Amino acid sequence: MKPIREWWPTTRDFFRDVWVEMKKVSWPGKNEVIGTTVVVVVACFIFGFYLFVVDQGLSWLVERLFVAAGVAPA
Repeated sequence: MKPIREWWPTTRDFFRDVWVEMKKVSWPGKNEVIGTTVVVVVACFIFGFYLFVVDQGLSWLVERLFVAAGVAPA
């Protein structure tokens, strides 16, 4: 492991560069954050409902196949 005096200048330069880059970031406004959050929540509900319907349909189909094959659970 290197002594502190060897890695400190590079660490200091790294944090200075991070600070400079963070000043260049375009941060979203409150309305944009709320809007995108609403889109994500609605999309999660839609996909969740879709997957629920597909799961129920496939479960029904597999159950019918088991009954037709005579291996349905009691």
